[in-house]
Amino acid sequence: MSKESKYPARKRRAESFLGIHFDFHAGMDCTEIGKTITPAMIERIIDLVGPDYLQCDCKGHPGISSYPTKVGNPAPGFVQDSLRIWRDVTAKRGVALFMHYSGVIDAEAVTRHPSWARVNEKGKRDKTVTSVFGPYVDDLLIPQLKELSDVYDVDGVWLDGECWGTEPDYGKQVLAAFQKKTGITTIPRKKDDPYFFEFLEFCREGFRQYMRHYIDEMHRHNPNFQIASNWSYTSFMPEPITADVDFLSGDYPMQDSVNCARFEGRCLVNRGKPWDLMAWAFSSKWEDMARSTKTVPQLQQEAAVVLALGGGFQAYFQQKRDGAIFEWPMQLMAEVAKFCRARQLFCHQAQPVPQIGLLYSSYAYYRKSKRLFGPWDGEAVPTTGVLNALLDGQNSVEIVLEYQLADGNLRNYPLIVIPEWEELEPKFHHQLLDYVRDGGNLLLIGAKTSALFAKELDVTLQGEPEEVERYLAHNDWMAALTGQVQSVTPGTKARPFCMLHNANEPSSPGVVAATITPYGRGTIAGVFMDMGKRYRQSRTTVVRDFLNDLVRQLFPHPMVDVRGSHSVDVVVNRINGTLAVNLINTAGSHHDPSIYTYDDIPTLGPLEITIRTEKAPKKVTQQPEDKALPYTYKNGEIHLTLPESAIHTIIVVE
Repeated sequence: MSKESKYPARKRRAESFLGIHFDFHAGMDCTEIGKTITPAMIERIIDLVGPDYLQCDCKGHPGISSYPTKVGNPAPGFVQDSLRIWRDVTAKRGVALFMHYSGVIDAEAVTRHPSWARVNEKGKRDKTVTSVFGPYVDDLLIPQLKELSDVYDVDGVWLDGECWGTEPDYGKQVLAAFQKKTGITTIPRKKDDPYFFEFLEFCREGFRQYMRHYIDEMHRHNPNFQIASNWSYTSFMPEPITADVDFLSGDYPMQDSVNCARFEGRCLVNRGKPWDLMAWAFSSKWEDMARSTKTVPQLQQEAAVVLALGGGFQAYFQQKRDGAIFEWPMQLMAEVAKFCRARQLFCHQAQPVPQIGLLYSSYAYYRKSKRLFGPWDGEAVPTTGVLNALLDGQNSVEIVLEYQLADGNLRNYPLIVIPEWEELEPKFHHQLLDYVRDGGNLLLIGAKTSALFAKELDVTLQGEPEEVERYLAHNDWMAALTGQVQSVTPGTKARPFCMLHNANEPSSPGVVAATITPYGRGTIAGVFMDMGKRYRQSRTTVVRDFLNDLVRQLFPHPMVDVRGSHSVDVVVNRINGTLAVNLINTAGSHHDPSIYTYDDIPTLGPLEITIRTEKAPKKVTQQPEDKALPYTYKNGEIHLTLPESAIHTIIVVE
């Protein structure tokens, strides 16, 4: 019997729920790696936190390996092989070990092999980014992954610096291949050049082929080796999964983390792969290198968003320059782990109950983006703003891509929302109209988005959209909006909904803000102003309430109604056939860039909750406290009052 066979079985990532990530992006300053790291240090992590897996550094963006590699570019000095220590301890304890490995971004590789670098639009070699069309993948990436698999028996890799690090490549061979494939002879070099989209698509396909190549080769080499490419097949790469990744993952930013997790988690839920999100356990502005460790409530709140969506959770702590860890923050992770484990049974791998589907359009995103893939800002901002407004109205919302709505899946959603995408794939456009004719409800938000459906909305467009400041009036209150506004004249079928005024005065001239129109057996509504970007950057109660009241015109009876606070996200799931209503407390200072850490999250409550079910429940409990909740059931509705909710409460209906 081999030595390894005596070790406890380790969970695969598909079974894992909780992990810790460590990295330090080793550089030429790292001359004593392993000096202060000990087996006891790793034992203490496992004893305190009880993780399913650990991730530690082996190669960061500088391209310097933090272990004594024989096939890569090792750091200048090693006191001991710290990776061997990590592997020995985790194997003995039955904890999986994954590597943080920077893929496309590798400064040392392109320094040693300039021909491996991608070429920018000015014909210059990049100093950090490799070419996905070049030999880097075969000459360094795959050999090093095989070394990690064969020599260290690691469970897999979390490849950093991948899709989001890939840049358009103007290398001679790449351009020749592009011209041969497309017949396009003029090379576009900026956004407004003809065929810029086609060139970006060619480069995107180059990354897809690069990723498929190394993943397939590693799976042939070792079928048990597990791979994730950081941020691939997330909001950064909103498309069908065409590479055999074992799991999906991404590290959301240090600040405004709750809002990022709200969006990114929903982009991962319906992907059909195990997934997790990684919180940074410390905070600062990107330009400020003085970073402070987050508080326990702060990280619990970030975790709650992910857990409620059914995902796994991990947190990132930095390693010292010799590869050792800072031990005192493990107290933080231990408390967060207790919080997560208490909810695992009621959350992990739960499936959402379709309520509102918010479109994240692959078609429109790739045509508008100046980048190949990602990141958190740019073209996704209007969608995140609309999502936040819907969540602030206590709506249960999923992010959906076009391909996920194919084959009749549109009909699963009582309401589909299209948030400020300026063009739609013609086939999908027709599918949306068929969905409404058959009884669905469609809400279009944005001047150009609504204009795509002017005929069905029964409105006449008056001129072109204008970039203006207007004042939205709703429920005897007003709020400023800046962005594009499309003036329309409603037809006889279209019912106006609220007004946009020229000034902060209800008697000032104005135009219709939205209309609601019957179409077939369903209803279609249009909002003739942009509001997502504005809400993301300048949140107002008027926009929140306007959007929520408009949603209720189309979808009056959601499965769950929550009243009593706008600082609670509602996520409606089923787990093992049981209904689980997640309530996440989003109060506090998490969105304030001047606040690095906070520990004051006000308790919410009382919350008045209505849950619509076909059958009377056997019992209703508050979890993870396992507390029976008094309720009444009448006419298909459960009514209850939740006296208070701290950070994350789950109401389980059996």
